[in-house]
Amino acid sequence: MTRFINLLTATRILLAPIILFFLIFGEYLICTLLFFLAGISDYFDGYLARKYNAESQLGEILDPIADKILVVFILVGLSVNLNSYLMAVLSSFIISREIGVSALRDYAARNDMSSKTKVTFLAKSKTTLQLFTIVLYLIALSFNLNLLIIIGDISLIAATLITIYTGYEYAINIFTK
Repeated sequence: MTRFINLLTATRILLAPIILFFLIFGEYLICTLLFFLAGISDYFDGYLARKYNAESQLGEILDPIADKILVVFILVGLSVNLNSYLMAVLSSFIISREIGVSALRDYAARNDMSSKTKVTFLAKSKTTLQLFTIVLYLIALSFNLNLLIIIGDISLIAATLITIYTGYEYAINIFTK
């Protein structure tokens, strides 16, 4: 069961460049459907791991990486596709935070402080908001809903602020306790 669950997680990693490919060629509805498929795989890998007590170290490492890869690929693709400087700047902050938190986790692991970088509820909420924001953009592009792009921009600003804050929280946990 653990292999199947890790395969579900790996599916998200594989879907990221495929979604980007379709995004580049303006196949927005296909992107939206593939993104929903990625979301379903995210739900089921966690659900099955808990239900069958099949959580693994590999899965614990791969799951957040898969989310990050998916978010990065799509945000970069959307930035180019929408020709949005706002999205490019905010995406840069999101990507920088993800790299920084990865470095903090590596540092924590090397210094027996891994418990200080466990995923928090707010960090999970951050990922959910990022994914929700991407859904807004993909639906807006699929159905030519310009107002939804503006709502997506507002949601991306909120997601970026939470993203930066959770990175700050991880840094504080590592360096002050």
